[in-house]
Amino acid sequence: MENMHHERLLIIDFGSQVTQLIARRLRELSVYCEIHPFQNVTDAFLQEFAPKAVIFSGGPASVIDDGSPRPPVSVFDLGVPILGICYGQQVMMQSLGGKVERGHGTAEFGRAYVTPESELALLDGWFQTNKEQVWMSHGDHVSEIAPGFAVYGTSPNAPFAITADVDRNFYAVQFHPEVHHTPNGAKLYENFVRLAGFTGDWTMGAYREQAIAAIKDQVGDKPVICALSGGVDSSVAAALLHEAIGSQLTCVFVDHGLLRLNEADEVVAMFRDNMNLKVIHAQEQELFLGELEGVSDPETKRKIIGKLFIDVFQKYADQIEGAAFLAQGTLYPDVIESVSFSGGPSVTIKSHHNVGGLPEKMGLKLVEPLRELFKDEVRALGRELGLPASFIGRHPFPGPGLAIRCPGEITREKLEILRKADAVYIDQIRKHGLYDEIWQAFVAILPVRTVGVMGDGRTYDFACALRAVTSVDGMTADYYPFSHEFLGETATRIINEVQGINRVTYDITSKPPGTIEWE
Repeated sequence: MENMHHERLLIIDFGSQVTQLIARRLRELSVYCEIHPFQNVTDAFLQEFAPKAVIFSGGPASVIDDGSPRPPVSVFDLGVPILGICYGQQVMMQSLGGKVERGHGTAEFGRAYVTPESELALLDGWFQTNKEQVWMSHGDHVSEIAPGFAVYGTSPNAPFAITADVDRNFYAVQFHPEVHHTPNGAKLYENFVRLAGFTGDWTMGAYREQAIAAIKDQVGDKPVICALSGGVDSSVAAALLHEAIGSQLTCVFVDHGLLRLNEADEVVAMFRDNMNLKVIHAQEQELFLGELEGVSDPETKRKIIGKLFIDVFQKYADQIEGAAFLAQGTLYPDVIESVSFSGGPSVTIKSHHNVGGLPEKMGLKLVEPLRELFKDEVRALGRELGLPASFIGRHPFPGPGLAIRCPGEITREKLEILRKADAVYIDQIRKHGLYDEIWQAFVAILPVRTVGVMGDGRTYDFACALRAVTSVDGMTADYYPFSHEFLGETATRIINEVQGINRVTYDITSKPPGTIEWE
């Protein structure tokens, strides 16, 4: 970002799926960092960026192969601490005179245990016992460490699991300390930034000031329209934009007929009546539901909704004289799941309606002030901006709304049933005091009818699935361990209070292998 005056740490990305988790660990330590793909890190870039420390990420390539990703040689001459992780360790060894080999029974994937060899400041307080659990994911291995390096930790299949050149402040680990499966991994990052001399000057208050300055610089005096869904992300984005540009902002709240019970009224009242923002309530239910009629493929649903969002915003942008920008609450996880951060090849897990730019015909440029933040950071920013706790603490709600919680064909009947069942479920969670323990909870209505008995009569109604997960940033998640009493009570309420459902199930799939949403 422009006008950055904080201490900066550079993460050179070699294509790891979890590079963003490194950034998250550092932000938790109040350290500002930026991720840049290796091909963009040139000598000139390093001179201009002037990092206080550098981290090499993991990656899927092999340093043995011709043309494998490498950092510029000049990075080792900056005189700043460097930490290499997995591929980052291997590229460091290979670049500095060590040796990396393939196979020979030394590959490690999954849980492993590292034991210490000697004391190292990077490891202060890290080993809780004589061995520490880590997460390995490597086929190649370091077979010879570079001159100046020594070994400080080993695992059964990684004799150089932790190495360091203390004189140059170069550190390298074969495992991934950023992931959940390295339970004490955060301590390594804490030690590393302490060794690098960071004072921890990165806060949401600082981000607020920086983001406001960046918004003003980007949009100037031009009108901006903001895509407002009422979820945490768009709400925080709208509040931030309003603080930055005031009356230049017009929020467009699209009621696509796929919202939760009473949601439209609550959102409009919150922003128009309580925060005095200009809000257009675009009631486009018939447009969206009409286009979705008969559609059952989940990707087709998302693409239809994404296209219609663009069309609707175009319609209202045309009514705002001079509108030049469209703002939206895109976050890191949205970008990660839709396209590789580095612009390289990656597998698309699912399309996000708010990722991927805008059609040229709109004539609008994107403003995405939250694009580099994780959900917990967005909530912290919301508190900094003074948004009510009831909005900041809301569970995530997807832009496509109930469309992706209604597998198969969408009908008005199914949506009405789904709204009522979801309202009962959330009411149950709140009554039991569990709402804030859960990252996200919702009901999905299944595309099947099942036989049931109610009273003395036979029913043939829909089945539904309850979903509740715990998570920190939405990138990984586990199901919430409700008691059987809670599930039984909730199922009884839904079946008794919601006409059209006669069977309730609970989804206990984690992410991965599943996603949080059903579609």
